Amino acid sequence: MQCSHKYLIGYLECTSFKLCKGFSTLLQSMDSLAYSDILQSFTDTHSLAFGKSVHAHMIRNHFKQNRFLQNNLLNLYCKCGDMNHAHKLFDEIANKDIVSWNVLVSGYFQSGYSVEAIRVFKVARNAQIKLDRFAYAGAVSICSRTGNLSFGKAVHGLIVVSGFTKHAFLTNSLLDMYSKCGRIDEVRRVFDNSDHLDDVSWNSLVSAHVRIGLVFETLRIFAQMHLLGCKINCFAVGSVLKCCSYSNELLEFGRMVHSSVIKVGLDYDVFVGSSMIDMYAKNGILEEAINVFKGMADPNVVVFNAMISGFCQLKMESHNELAGESLTLYSEMRRKGMMPSKFTFSSVLRACNLTDSFELGKQIHAQVYKCKLQFDEFIGSALIDLYSKSGSIEDGLSCFHSIPKQDIVTWTSMISGYVQNEHFERALSLFDDLLKIGRKPDEFTLSSVMSACANLAMSKSGEQIQSYVTKTGFDRYIICGNAQIFMHARSGDTEAASQTFYEMVNHDVVSWSAMISSHALYGCAKDALALFSDMKCCGVAPNHITFLGVLTACSHGGLVDEGFRYFESMKRDYGIVPNMKHCACIVDLFGRSGRLDKAEKFIMDSGFQDDPIVWRSLLSSCRIHHDTERGRQVAERLMQLDPNASATYVILYNMYLDSGRRSMALRTRELMKERGVKKEPGLSWIEIGGSIHSFVAGDKIHTRRQEIYAWLEEMIPRIERLGYVRNATSESDDLGLEQKVNLLNCHSEKLAVTLGILSLPKAAPIRVMKNLRVCVDCHTTMKLFSAVEGREIVLRDPIRFHRFRDGSCSCGDYW
Repeated sequence: MQCSHKYLIGYLECTSFKLCKGFSTLLQSMDSLAYSDILQSFTDTHSLAFGKSVHAHMIRNHFKQNRFLQNNLLNLYCKCGDMNHAHKLFDEIANKDIVSWNVLVSGYFQSGYSVEAIRVFKVARNAQIKLDRFAYAGAVSICSRTGNLSFGKAVHGLIVVSGFTKHAFLTNSLLDMYSKCGRIDEVRRVFDNSDHLDDVSWNSLVSAHVRIGLVFETLRIFAQMHLLGCKINCFAVGSVLKCCSYSNELLEFGRMVHSSVIKVGLDYDVFVGSSMIDMYAKNGILEEAINVFKGMADPNVVVFNAMISGFCQLKMESHNELAGESLTLYSEMRRKGMMPSKFTFSSVLRACNLTDSFELGKQIHAQVYKCKLQFDEFIGSALIDLYSKSGSIEDGLSCFHSIPKQDIVTWTSMISGYVQNEHFERALSLFDDLLKIGRKPDEFTLSSVMSACANLAMSKSGEQIQSYVTKTGFDRYIICGNAQIFMHARSGDTEAASQTFYEMVNHDVVSWSAMISSHALYGCAKDALALFSDMKCCGVAPNHITFLGVLTACSHGGLVDEGFRYFESMKRDYGIVPNMKHCACIVDLFGRSGRLDKAEKFIMDSGFQDDPIVWRSLLSSCRIHHDTERGRQVAERLMQLDPNASATYVILYNMYLDSGRRSMALRTRELMKERGVKKEPGLSWIEIGGSIHSFVAGDKIHTRRQEIYAWLEEMIPRIERLGYVRNATSESDDLGLEQKVNLLNCHSEKLAVTLGILSLPKAAPIRVMKNLRVCVDCHTTMKLFSAVEGREIVLRDPIRFHRFRDGSCSCGDYW
């Protein structure tokens, strides 16, 4: 039977040749060239099984294989990833040539065995094989992908010694290697010392400077290319447009590049188009980005990705609305039959996060599974962020564990998710796991971990992390500096927070806001407002968090008129729409000053009259100013809005006791029992020697409880001589008077402070955290403790900090 080998290739592609009668006869009439064509076809289609069958047939029929055919077989096994059989075949080749070595090195590299690829290259050198320029190019490519700079420099030296520097493509490979290894100095040296450059060399130089972040140098090189008449390709243009997306100052240059792109006809290129969309979107010019998008004749998935991402990254008041537009664009893309990429899904999931579209996010998650992209680390991070924000932290953890390749972004997303959901101990535990496996955290990871330490008031652990930040050089990042300010402030160390702030080279709005809030929480209203004035002088525009700190400072400082002026200025001068927290500050501001009528009217006019937080602020003021009747009405409204909140019942209960209406207080207690409302138990904790010691009222499990109670028994008579009167109004009426007095003497914060006095040096401040507001009795006790012991005591509750020194508190007697 006569048949050409080309016919046989076509026949084999559509039929299982193992089942073909006469197939052996056909192959027996084949020569080396025909076999090579068949093997090349199977290599292109990655048909390893078919290729092995052909190889087996040659062996069974004792077909004499020449080196050309053996190299084709070797290429088949390498391209299909079967490196075990590839190396066995390589060893069987009697007269290996440079092609054999190049194919094996490339095969190991493409299969992910970079170390083995380098080893084979070294063996070839030691075997005195005369390597060609393609062998060196392959070795340089391995160094480029793996970041092996030391071996790359050695290969560079061999290239020079072998006289291959005249080949432009080797020069370009070296430029790419040094660029990816972060050695821009070597990039310039190779480029400047080469006499053989082409357009690719110039484009590689541009890309190298973009990768390092040398924006202005990139633009200078691009202009020089234009003057020298170099052919500018789409990748160079895309790199320059990427530079112009970094700052509004470079936008005009980007517009010029846009004009040049139109002149040379590159505006229809999808890579250039997506870069222009990204540039305009990042500079906040969404209209121009949309125009570029609409001008694309046939936008592909890359262009859609750029536009979807553009809608998500704008920082303005209508941000959530614009993020919703990206979801609409995603639907349009799907209607066109386009298959989303991992970048599509990561952007769309971010849009779901921004718009609180959690149910839609779950549907997108299902589509991720259908596209078999559930193991991608970028998508995994977006899913972790989505579930963390929705409060489904366990679902986020499942996504984290399902990702086989967990990069630092994935770890950071999970740690940040724990912090966001107040699982601070789990965040620190996960960070410890990260370090144990030898992974290096980045500035965002460290910022999240310091936030966890801040919320737990773990000053020692925070100091260790701060030392790590300084040692690794991450302290140059503003985000780490801001995290340190927040950590010190939350731990009650305002001096360290201020020192960090003034040591920072640059300050953003977060830096200023953190310091303003720090002073506000300590009752240092004048310092907070002075910082706000300095911030405006520096040209930094305040945001809603800044004004929250300013209003808190005015509230805690009793600056009623000033606070209301700042509230009006926030709306009038900065266009910031007040949220519930801002309004709660104003209610507190009026309430503290006794203007309860004005506070109530403000609530009714604020648009937040159905929010329990603002009413609870007014209820606290009613208790302070003994307006029992108004307090009763406010409490009844609160019970309708939030019937299960124990704080409402507790404040009303204490208010009745303060006014002597014992029967009404008991009725409030019975009402709590009837409705199944349980008061959150008070919990205080202190860090000593890197360990956290927690206490509840009347704690009976701490190992040093006997020593603590003995010290308290000695201290109570001493502070009574200074005028201390035991206050038992806030405790259960089910207890006898003696029991109530004993329990009051054993409040959780008193136990924690006592442990601090017994354990810490006298010069060290005692920092205690509490989950509930400090009561009147404890506030008075702490002032007297500080006077008797000569100690500084810092007590933080959910509302503010109290710093006790020499018998006084930073907030005064009115808080």
